[in-house]
Amino acid sequence: MTKPLNIGVIGCGFMGRTHSNAYNRVSNFFKTEYKPVLKAACARSADSVKAFAEQWGYESVETDWRKLIARDDIDAVDICTPNNLHKELAIACAEAGKMILCEKPLAMNVAEGEEMCAAVEKAGVVNTVWYNYRRVPAVTLAKQLIDEGKLGRIFHYRANFLQDWTIAEDLPQGGAALWRLDAAAAGSGVTGDLLAHCIDTAIWLNGGVTNVNAMTETFVKQRKHNLTGKVEPVGIDDACAFMCHFGNGSLGLFESTRYARGHKALYTFEINGEHASIKWDLHDLHRLEYFDHRDEGRLRAWRSIHVTDGDHPYMKNWWVPGLQIGYEHTFVHQVADFLAGLESGTPVSPTFREALETQKICDAVLSSAKSGQWTDVG
Repeated sequence: MTKPLNIGVIGCGFMGRTHSNAYNRVSNFFKTEYKPVLKAACARSADSVKAFAEQWGYESVETDWRKLIARDDIDAVDICTPNNLHKELAIACAEAGKMILCEKPLAMNVAEGEEMCAAVEKAGVVNTVWYNYRRVPAVTLAKQLIDEGKLGRIFHYRANFLQDWTIAEDLPQGGAALWRLDAAAAGSGVTGDLLAHCIDTAIWLNGGVTNVNAMTETFVKQRKHNLTGKVEPVGIDDACAFMCHFGNGSLGLFESTRYARGHKALYTFEINGEHASIKWDLHDLHRLEYFDHRDEGRLRAWRSIHVTDGDHPYMKNWWVPGLQIGYEHTFVHQVADFLAGLESGTPVSPTFREALETQKICDAVLSSAKSGQWTDVG
C-alpha cells in the first residue's frame, strides 16, 4: 500500500510544469512506497496559479508562499522560482520541517548556499536540487562506465551549452518571462543557468575542480527593464568560457553562450581517457558514443550505443528495447530517485551540500573572469 507524499509547488512557470508532469507520471512507471499528491500550487497571480492548478491537477492554490509552507497538509515543497528567492524560501521550509526540492542553481552565490545548507542540516530535512541531466539514461551509463574503470585514467573533459535566444538587441530584461536576463533575479547569466548544468554533470562524472581561468562577455550592454520601463545596464554574462584543473589531474574546457545562432539547446560533453573515450549530445540524448582503443585494430572505431535496453539505467521501467524516451523523463527519474531515497533513508544526490560545490565553481568562474587570473575553487 502506497503512502501519500503531499507536494506544494511554488512557481508555475516552465520548471513548475516539468516537475508537475513528473509527479503525475512517476507512479505509473516506477514502483515506490510513496506516491506524490499534488496538494497545492502557489504563485503571486491568482488567475495564473488557478489555471496552472486546474491543468496539472493540484487540489488547491495559494498566492502567499508563507501560507503554503505553514500548511500541515504539505510534506514537501518544490521551489520553482527565480534564483533570488531560493534562499528565503528554502530556509523557511527547513524551519517548518518540510522536505525541499529546489530548482538549480542552488542560490545566487556561495554565501547564500552556505546559509541554505546550514538550515536544512540543522533541521534535518530531506533536500535535493533539480540537476536533471544526471538522470538521462545515457549520462548515467557514462557514470557507470567511468566508475567501472572502462576509460582508465581521465585526461580531458570538455563540455558546451549553446543557445541563441537573446541575440536581439531590443529584447527586454526582467519580469516573469525574462528574469534570467536580470542579474538581480538570476545572479548571473549563462554561468548559473547553463554552465551550472555542465559543471554538475562534470563533477559527478569526473570529480571536483580545483581552479579555473575564465572569460565572460555581455554583448548587449543595456536593455529596457520590464519592471521599471527604463533602459538599464545589463548585469548578466551572455557568454562564458573557462579552463580548469580537476582534482584527478585531468584538464577541463567549458563554453556556454546565448549568442550561437542556430543552437536552441546544444549541450554536449566528451571525456577522453587512457583506454577509451565517451561523448554525449542532448539533441540525441538516448545515445552514448563510445570508443575503446583496446578493440581489435581492424574494428576499432566509435560505436553508438542506443540506450534503450532493459539493462540500461532506468529503461526497464519504460518501453520495449529500441523505443526511446526524452527530456521530460529525466524529471520523472529524479522524482523516482527522491521517492526511493525516502523509502531507504538515503540522501538523494545532489543534496544542497553537494550542489554547493557547483555553486563554488560558478562563483570562482565569475571571479576569475573579473580578475583575469586563475582562481582557486572555494
